[in-house]
Amino acid sequence: MTTHAIPCQVVTAVQRRRQLHEKLFELLALCSVAAALFVLLALLASVFAQGLTRIDWQFLTGFPSRFANKAGVFAALVGSLYLMLLTAIIAIPCGVGAAIYLEEYARKTRLTRLIELNIANLAGVPSIIYGMLGLQVFVRVAGFDRSLIAGALTLALLILPVIIISAREALRSVPVSIRDASLALGATRWQTIRDHVLPMAMPSIMTGCILGLSRAIGETAPLITMGALTYVAFVPDSIFSPFTVLPIQTYNWLSRPQEAFHENAAAAIVLLLGLLLLMNAAAIFLRQYFEARYRR
Repeated sequence: MTTHAIPCQVVTAVQRRRQLHEKLFELLALCSVAAALFVLLALLASVFAQGLTRIDWQFLTGFPSRFANKAGVFAALVGSLYLMLLTAIIAIPCGVGAAIYLEEYARKTRLTRLIELNIANLAGVPSIIYGMLGLQVFVRVAGFDRSLIAGALTLALLILPVIIISAREALRSVPVSIRDASLALGATRWQTIRDHVLPMAMPSIMTGCILGLSRAIGETAPLITMGALTYVAFVPDSIFSPFTVLPIQTYNWLSRPQEAFHENAAAAIVLLLGLLLLMNAAAIFLRQYFEARYRR
């Protein structure tokens, strides 16, 4: 048999063509990122230019008003904080508990695979569908009306798939040898999970939970669908009180034709961005704290 050697010129030409294609793709990806960043920076610059001058003590402590210069965000700001706290109390234990059961206790049966498939599908459901579900189940059937608890339950359902999936991935990342060593020393399965698996997985679990809450704090569609109020001139005094949040208050101001209300909306957006940054900073801090604690 005779072998035909490929000329060096052909090999060099193919390599150059591949390198050219790689450079073009890299340039296209870089242009895509640059375009997205440019649009984002332009939007942020516009919002901050309009909103920063409007933020003062009266704006932070005032209630909604028909007059733009007298309107404030205190009710919406407190409502957002209460709603996120209540949502976290409901969603985090349920989500982490479901992840522990599915990952550590449940057998790999058809029912388990069906549950896992449904959880993955629920993570991609539009948020307005959760709003319609909350309107029917929590507002009408359960009789909670347009209250904090109805909004918190609706948002808890919204972020539960995200928390479950992230918590399962965190538990799955813990080496099996840790479990085997603990069980070999006589610990029960729950003691193994509580004392060894959860501490190792806690940084990723907390990060996933806070990122899920960061998504929930900016949601408007499910709360509007379930009937959250756009004008609330008081602070909620119980979980059954009516409420409003920063996204809804922003939507209300943007729907008005006066330019002064648009400046109020920009200021509310700046405050909402500040809350999101604080929550993401909390996620980073908790992750580093638990990692350092486990290393000790």
